Amino acid sequence: MVTTIRKVDKEEVWELRHKVMWSHKAFDYIKLEDDHLAIHFGLFKEDILISVITLFINNEEGQFRKFATVQHEQSKGYGSALLNYVLKEVKIYGVKRIWCNARMNKVNFYKKFGLRETNSSFIKEGKSYIIMEKYL
Repeated sequence: MVTTIRKVDKEEVWELRHKVMWSHKAFDYIKLEDDHLAIHFGLFKEDILISVITLFINNEEGQFRKFATVQHEQSKGYGSALLNYVLKEVKIYGVKRIWCNARMNKVNFYKKFGLRETNSSFIKEGKSYIIMEKYL
């Protein structure tokens, strides 16, 4: 199975985001106001986009958002491969701290990559989140 990871256009990310994360919402709901400023990465299996992550860089901080893998490809290591790639890639941009708003049920997943829970948490659309971070 051939997989590749590369930068992708925001429009490619939007389709997968909508299908995986918020398919019950209007399509525009998954668009972020600053998507045009972000770096979007996609993992392709064969030539099909199956996992995406969006990276925002502000000075020496990076935030990844809207991390999604198509349902039938989850738990196969594709998301892990994509996140590992991004964690290496951010060093090129001089990022010293990377963080995300992690869904509570994904905390253990992010811990495997060295991210740690902070004291900041919130609820959005009925889902509980905690901010997790890693210093590089």
